[in-house]
Amino acid sequence: MAAVQWHSRSRRYEAELQSCGLEVAPVEFGDYHPLKSVTVTDSKSLRGARKGSTSSSSNSVAPDPLSSMLDGTDPLSMFASASASEPPLTLSHSSSTGDLGRGKRMEMEDEVGVNFEPWSSKRGEILARFTTTEKLSINLFMGSDKGKAPSPGSSAVSEKVRTRLEELDDLEEDSQRELLNLSQQDYVNYIEKLNKSLKEAWASDQKVKALKIVIQCSKLLSDTAVIQFYPSKFVLITDILDIFGQLVYERIWSMCSDPRSLPDPSPDSFTADVNVNDTAKKTCLNWFFKIASIRELIPRLYVEVALLKCNRFLTKCGIQETLPRLTAMIRGIGDPLVAVYARAYLCRIGMEVAPHLKDCLNKNVFDLLGMFRQIHGDSVQNQLVLQRVEIPVYLTLYSPAIHWILQCVSYRAPEPLLTEMMERCKKIGNNALLLNSVMWAFRAEFIATRATDFIGMIKDCDEAGFPKHLLFGSLGRSLACADPPEAERLPILNEAWKVITKVHSPQDYINCAEIWVEFTCRHFTKREVNTVLSDIIKHMTPDRAFEDAYAQLQSVIRKILIYFHDFSVLFSMERFLPFVDMFQKDSVRVEVCRSIMDVFIKHQQEHTRDPVILNALLHICKTMHDSVNALTLEDEKRSLALLINGFICMVSFGRDFEQQLSFCVEARATFCNLEPVLVQLIHTVNLLAMETNRVMRGSHSHKTAAFVRACAAYSFITIPSLSSIFSRLNLYLLSGQVALANQCLFQADAFLKAAVSVLPEVPRSICIEGKLRSSEGFLLDFINNFLSALLVVPDHPEAGVLYLVRGLLNMVQDYTWEENSDAKFHVYISALPLLAAMSQETYLYSIPKVDSNETLYGGDPKFVAEINKLCETLIGHVLDHLKSLGRDESVRRQGSLAFTLFGCILAHGELRNNKLNQLSVNLWNLSHKHSYCDTRTSVQTLESIKHQAQQPGMAHISDMVQRLTLQSRT
Repeated sequence: MAAVQWHSRSRRYEAELQSCGLEVAPVEFGDYHPLKSVTVTDSKSLRGARKGSTSSSSNSVAPDPLSSMLDGTDPLSMFASASASEPPLTLSHSSSTGDLGRGKRMEMEDEVGVNFEPWSSKRGEILARFTTTEKLSINLFMGSDKGKAPSPGSSAVSEKVRTRLEELDDLEEDSQRELLNLSQQDYVNYIEKLNKSLKEAWASDQKVKALKIVIQCSKLLSDTAVIQFYPSKFVLITDILDIFGQLVYERIWSMCSDPRSLPDPSPDSFTADVNVNDTAKKTCLNWFFKIASIRELIPRLYVEVALLKCNRFLTKCGIQETLPRLTAMIRGIGDPLVAVYARAYLCRIGMEVAPHLKDCLNKNVFDLLGMFRQIHGDSVQNQLVLQRVEIPVYLTLYSPAIHWILQCVSYRAPEPLLTEMMERCKKIGNNALLLNSVMWAFRAEFIATRATDFIGMIKDCDEAGFPKHLLFGSLGRSLACADPPEAERLPILNEAWKVITKVHSPQDYINCAEIWVEFTCRHFTKREVNTVLSDIIKHMTPDRAFEDAYAQLQSVIRKILIYFHDFSVLFSMERFLPFVDMFQKDSVRVEVCRSIMDVFIKHQQEHTRDPVILNALLHICKTMHDSVNALTLEDEKRSLALLINGFICMVSFGRDFEQQLSFCVEARATFCNLEPVLVQLIHTVNLLAMETNRVMRGSHSHKTAAFVRACAAYSFITIPSLSSIFSRLNLYLLSGQVALANQCLFQADAFLKAAVSVLPEVPRSICIEGKLRSSEGFLLDFINNFLSALLVVPDHPEAGVLYLVRGLLNMVQDYTWEENSDAKFHVYISALPLLAAMSQETYLYSIPKVDSNETLYGGDPKFVAEINKLCETLIGHVLDHLKSLGRDESVRRQGSLAFTLFGCILAHGELRNNKLNQLSVNLWNLSHKHSYCDTRTSVQTLESIKHQAQQPGMAHISDMVQRLTLQSRT
């Protein structure tokens, strides 16, 4: 080991602080403001200017974002200013203000807004709801595929037309295909196959074959043999019709005069007189002639509806003229179920192509009202008996179609239309199915203002076919979105609950009760909500019915939490926690507890000590904690711990510190399996100790000291239970600092010694977010923090001088570092500033009422000599290591470590000592020997040394600067 003589530089911290402060300069606020725009003067050169021109200067403002916002040049202001600068809109002589207003209204009516629920959102629900296990069948008459020889003497054109007409005649005469005993999935697969065949036929220019497929698919909609599957069949078949209608439309659109000038193939992009040529019109007429030749009503109706928007190619008013005729055609369909879905399809296509034609939609509704008496006719009743279908099940088959028709009618409809609909419902005997659809379709505000009238109509309905609780459920959905008159709210709730509480089926009961919970929470107090919860528990507890209704019960919890954020009120409901206890399935129970804690953390603004809240939330948090097992994912553990920690942080007993500590003791026993919660508890106790000392300072000192020691004991017992090594290390250090700040020297000493004893257990790699990473960087960070804390820690009277520093350095020497690592020697270098600070007569910082080594030794020469001796030993180890790096040809590491040691000696060593001065020069030259040192850092360091050398009494620095050289890499 090389001989080194170390002397620490004497420091005057206050003088150094003042010398490093910023200079204060007077500012004229009239001339300067930090947000004021910067003015730049740009003088143009005379060079290159035309003769006679003079130099000019212009003031340009830098594009400062703050000043630009103040000037109003944000995007919205720019848009407003741009709009203001445009010339005003002028109207032609042929238009007037009234015409313009009507045009805008028509344009708005021609478009369906985003608030209109599209058919695509209902499609999947229908397919999932209306299923069957019975066998299905498909009868197809696909016609002859054989070609016919042309007649002699006929022209090619007439022969082509004759052949196509003959093929259409074949649609109902040849090639019958009957598929029997199909399962529902087989049926769906075959329909999908027909869909694919349609696209392939069209792509191969077999237009007649495509039409055959569509006609035969449409015929299937007249078959009600398996009646409960009919709504799903309607969805599948109309998907094919939609595709066919779009294919025909795009085909004709492509034949227009100049389709490239049209932005897209939409009905509003053109007019028949301007954009459609004769060829496109003839083609369009040809398609409608083909449709007119279809003999059966249902396929002819459906195919023409699918091509409804093609009427735009013929005349401007083609759609408006066609819709009433198609509406009248549906009256010829005898089966009411088939008829209602035909009307639904007509209304759907009508809303897509002409939503402003409300009269046709209204006619379909009024025709629908007249059809309801057919439902109870002999024909339908005989069919239901034959298929063994009950009337309530049969009536639900109408719901999707009626809902859709009424949604189309009620969209942007005025309020009087609802009044008219209610009157018509009364005339036909308050048909429950229709009344239910009306409440679903019309705006919630309209329903809410007439809630009492609807309740009266519901009472008059016949419950045999459509249960009243379903009607009250539909009414409740509207009242959850809009408020009825205040005076009517309690009578409405009473009338509704009279019906709901009498429902015998637990599933039907909870489906309806869950809807009305929101109305109750929205308009009433905890008393009414508690009554509702009691009734739900009463209905759902027998035979453990709640096990089949977890989704609805969770919805009840969510709705209560939306309206009750005061947890003292929430937990004062006697039936709330018993309601939570109904969630017996572990995963669901934990999810419910999570939702409660989410709301608590989000809305609880003040700390609480309410015993009702604490006991309830401890129970809820314990439920979450007890769900943790060996299979629980780390992300799930972190999520649960975050919620529990949020609860712990909101608990405060004010100045009752002993009660706060008791709570932490109970929480530690309750949440022992979640390490982040234990960490939070230790932090809480440390803060509690600091707060106790602050509040009780100067009074009851013995009692305060005893409590702080109790807090330290809590932490000292809890920390070893943590599995994370770095959590233990950091908490030992933190707890030691807290104990030291509270003058508990023995406790602080115990914490710091425990940290030193744990250091050898640090593994060389740790798992972070599922990946193994080297622990060396984390260990170095901790050691540096530990060293900074040791400055104010007094030596133990029985342990010798600098016993904690020596213990730490001995651990560093014995620790198994990574191969080819310089970490140990970086620790040695990091210890030098600490030792230099310890040798000062006045320390950089201290702790009130704690006598550190500064007071104990008072700059004693023996103490300083001991420090210098330890510094010389550390520097000797580093120098020996630098020599070994030279032998190993690790010159880059050698240069980096040498430069680090040079900087440390420069900052903390007494360079008036010739040997130390020379050592620093040697380290500088060694670090630059192989040109691996960062040039920019070296230049800045050298400039700083030169600046220091100019100060008074720094001749030794001036001498050293002369010997420091920079070497270029080239």
